[in-house]
Amino acid sequence: MIAEIIAIGSELTTGAKLDTNSQWLSTELAAAGIPTRFHATVADDLEAMVEVFRQGVNRSDILLITGGLGPTLDDLTRQALADLVQVDLYQDDASLEFIQSLFQRRDREMPRRNVIQAQFPEGSRPIPNERGTAPGIWMEVPRKDFDHPCHIAAMPGVPSEMKPMFLEKVLPRLPGTGRVIRRARINCFGVGESHAEEILGELTARGREPEVGITAHEATITLRITANDINIEACERKIAETRAIIHQKMTTLVFGEEDDELEHVVVRQLAARGAAVAVVESTTGGLLAHRLSQAAGTESCFVGGIVVPNRVAWNMFLKNPADDLVTTNANAEQAELVASICRRFFDSDFAIAIVDQISSYNDESLSDDVPTMFAIAGRDFTKSGELSRVGDPAIHKSRAVKAGLNALRLHLIQDDTTT
Repeated sequence: MIAEIIAIGSELTTGAKLDTNSQWLSTELAAAGIPTRFHATVADDLEAMVEVFRQGVNRSDILLITGGLGPTLDDLTRQALADLVQVDLYQDDASLEFIQSLFQRRDREMPRRNVIQAQFPEGSRPIPNERGTAPGIWMEVPRKDFDHPCHIAAMPGVPSEMKPMFLEKVLPRLPGTGRVIRRARINCFGVGESHAEEILGELTARGREPEVGITAHEATITLRITANDINIEACERKIAETRAIIHQKMTTLVFGEEDDELEHVVVRQLAARGAAVAVVESTTGGLLAHRLSQAAGTESCFVGGIVVPNRVAWNMFLKNPADDLVTTNANAEQAELVASICRRFFDSDFAIAIVDQISSYNDESLSDDVPTMFAIAGRDFTKSGELSRVGDPAIHKSRAVKAGLNALRLHLIQDDTTT
């Protein structure tokens, strides 16, 4: 069984609103063992909607449609479905009575236009909506080249109405596949996509079961494992086996799973040893401090941060002319010294510094050959690294923050293994 999800609404095709329904439905279908092969978004245009529905029927076994079931003139889903199979609309009295009762309970008169929400293509059946005035539509459309029909469920676009309708009324009607799909994500930092693929080798080969895909976002590499089998236990076993191989191949490049970010991992490491960290940053404008402050448990281990965007701020932080320490570009020794000063200033166990030119962290005149330095300092050590300035400045800032956090993460791992 192959599913297709169609989102209706000009507000989606113009970008005025984001389609989150399709993402949610894909996840729920996958949990039921039904893969989604197509997503489509179509404006409130009757002819275009009929054409998209026709394409869906011809290529997918299940069509899930969201939106276009309201009472206004641009709500065209019911008419488009009727035109798809060339039938008229009929009025379902039970649905009309329910809609009328909703208005009565709210002590409001029902507008005449709402009657259309009780109209359905001939041959279809209403899907009750207990949370709103727009019933869904269930249809089964025969196909001459298939031995089974295309199952169509049209649901409201309002997520609070669509989600319970799908889970309670639609999902039980869908034909089963006898299989389930489970997914897992493993997050890595320190290599690019192509290098990660080289390390993983045959794990990412097309057609492998379970499948391992690679995506990148602001220098974080996410390995997505997708297992398909007859039951949940078999899927989990496949995922566990693949997860073990990934950890063996990627070693310390792996920092977490699912929604883990580097700041979450570092905060957990610090909390486990009762340690604290402080930060100083010139190039990232407080982004490092912001991310640390958002992690669960941060109140026990993040003691503060300083942003130094210009020479005045440097002078105040260093308590001596900035030219004596940093002239134009930072180097490893200077970055490590800044981290050490920050650690002593806050009397913390560790400090992270992110430094480049000290003129201004948002200075567009910074050239690509000016590196960003990141450094960490403890009570008896300092370490540093360098990042070239390439690509989008916002992504570079995120990458620099992650590089600083990752340096501390790796130090803490190494420290744990030697003690």
